[in-house]
Parts: sequence; C-alpha cells; structure tokens
Amino acid sequence: MRNGTRRKLLAERQHDGLRLDQLLAAGITECSRSFLRKLIEDGAVEINGETCEVPRRQIKTGESVLITIPDPEPLVPEADDFDFEILYEDDVMLVIDKPAGVVVHPAPGNTEGTVVNALLGRYPALRDSLDQFDNRPGIVHRLDKDTSGVLVVAKTPESQFALTKSFAEHKVSKTYLAIVRGVPEKLDGEIRTLIGRHPVNRKKMAVVDRNGKEAITCYHVTDCGYIGHVPVSILEVDILTGRTHQIRVHMAHIGHPVIGDELYGGGRTGIEAAERQMLHAYRIRLPHPVTGETLKLKAKIPDDFQAMIDLIEDEPGDIQ
Repeated sequence: MRNGTRRKLLAERQHDGLRLDQLLAAGITECSRSFLRKLIEDGAVEINGETCEVPRRQIKTGESVLITIPDPEPLVPEADDFDFEILYEDDVMLVIDKPAGVVVHPAPGNTEGTVVNALLGRYPALRDSLDQFDNRPGIVHRLDKDTSGVLVVAKTPESQFALTKSFAEHKVSKTYLAIVRGVPEKLDGEIRTLIGRHPVNRKKMAVVDRNGKEAITCYHVTDCGYIGHVPVSILEVDILTGRTHQIRVHMAHIGHPVIGDELYGGGRTGIEAAERQMLHAYRIRLPHPVTGETLKLKAKIPDDFQAMIDLIEDEPGDIQ
C-alpha cells in the first residue's frame, strides 16, 4: 500500500462522461491537474478497486475513485539573520513589524529568507518544535508576502497553542489599512460571503456560492481622492474571520480592488507607483497567552505606503 493521504470520490450523475483527470481536478482543488495526471500514470488511482493508469478514461455514474496523494518531503528550514523591528517581546511571545516582500514560513519555492528562518536564527530552541508544528515553529497566523505590518509569534510550544486558540476563537481583533481603487458607495460597510478556491485560477481565492468558508470583513473609509485621474480611497479594515486573501478578495468582489494587487485586479489601475499591494496590518488587540492581559499594538505606516498616500489629491491630475 502506498504511503500518503487517501481521498475517495464517488461519481455522481453530473460527472458521467468526464475524464478521470477532470473528475479528480474538480474534486481535489489543492492539487494541479498535471500533478493528478502524473499520479494516475504512476498507478496511484483505483476505480472500483482496480488500478487505472489512463487519465482520459471516462467515468460512469456510481463509480468509486480512490487516489493516494503522497506526503510531501518535509522542508527543514535553516537559521537566518533576524532583522525585524520588534513591537513587543517577553519570555513567551514576540510581535514584529513584518516588511512587505517577506514570506512568513518556508514552502516550495520559498525555503530561505522567511520569518521562520529568522526566528530559528534568533531563538535556536524553537528548532526542538519543528516536527510538532509542521516546520512552522512560533507561527500562529499569517500575512501575505506583500502585506506589511503586525505579526504575532510564539516563543514556546505552550504559548503557540494558546495564541492559536485565541485566533481560532476570534478573541483577536486586527485592523488593516488599505488603499483601494474607487470610492465605496457605503463609507461604512460589512462584506459577508463564502470564500473558497477559485474554480479556474488555482492561485486565487474567490467569493463562492457553496463549498467555501464564511468570511466577514468590515471597512470604514477614512479618506478619498485621486492619484492622477484614478479615484482612490483609504480604508480601515477589520476582519472577523481569517480566510486566505480575505481583504483582497472582498474588496475586489465589491469592485474596489487593493491598489497594486496584480492577482485581484488592483494592478490594472494606471497607478504605476504601487510596487506591491497597498495593504498594511496596522493594529492588533489580543489576550496575552499566559496572563490574559489585553495587549494593544500598532505598526507604523511603512514608507512606500505613506508615499502612496502622499500622492492622493482632492482633484484629478497627472502623476509626476
């Protein structure tokens, strides 16, 4: 028997006539079709208990498909230099100001220069918990690579469990600053949808009607104007859930993508000065993992974000 995660799919009426690789791609969205096709060819797929190595094999209603997805090779991060501004630190936790362009934890294609690599350089004892926390010691929440701002880190396994629980139980409040294209019709609003994997572009998330997770975003317009001839707004955004790309997906969904966000439409604005998405994790409020004391922390507005704010004028004009 192959080692790995076993997934079973049952072909329903709407699947009748689909190719095997199409059925698997529709049901296992976290894997690419080319990867699934290779697994079929390698003999990792069974139909009604018989191995099938033909990706184009047509599926019939009622057939049972079992696939074994091999476990990935573990990524063992190496220690790196720590060069982050510290907003808070004690014996059990650390809060840093993460710059844009830094990945939080290692992944294929990003094995060096992450926050985890830097943590291992500053706190070698965290290496003892690599296996316990899936090579992500200290990490209790994430920020996208090109989102800057407040990032909370645990320094002990006990605090990692406690902080992760606080995030899961919505005891943590986070406020972001965002610069978006256009001006929302409502200056104060709530966006409540399901968010799931985009049905076509696997790198994206999307608002979906089903098979997603509830996502709630609240925003407040603090200022608006023009960058060149493009109308823009500055928002304070609070997220009540923590879905992947949540703010970026929700703002694009209501027609006001984050400036500089190439993935969700904010890059097509005529504002060439934005070299990354204009999204900054500005403030956080959370209970201390040991004492329960409420901590309130804030990360200063980064230079590139402030430079974009400084471009905003009351009337449309040309960008210098």
